[in-house]
Amino acid sequence: MNTPRPLFWLSGLCSTVSAVVAAEVPRVAPEEAARRVAAGEAILIDVREPDEWAETGVAAPAELLPMSDFNGEGVQWAPFLKAHEGKPLILYCRSGNRSGKVAAALKAKGIDASNGGSLAEWQAAGLPVRKP
Repeated sequence: MNTPRPLFWLSGLCSTVSAVVAAEVPRVAPEEAARRVAAGEAILIDVREPDEWAETGVAAPAELLPMSDFNGEGVQWAPFLKAHEGKPLILYCRSGNRSGKVAAALKAKGIDASNGGSLAEWQAAGLPVRKP
């Protein structure tokens, strides 16, 4: 009889839990995100890194909070979250991957967060972009 190795089982469980949590993060289309932000119903956040912001620009109404700070010391994220407690957050990045991860982590902390996808989707919808 083969007994499962505890670490193998645990890593599989963690992958499953991560997939389930990520699946629970709602996806918001760019047009809906823009409407909600303009109405003051949500805050749009670009979780890419500063070099990406400089290279491609950012969605015009976006707050700029890099994922590296979220995963690190939270120097920018902690005061932002405190100042905007209770406000829904819509996050985007280059592809929707990083924004989905950060949104899932925020949801796990009880924060209302959605994945807004990518800057390319924002631009394809004809929504405004600015240079940071």
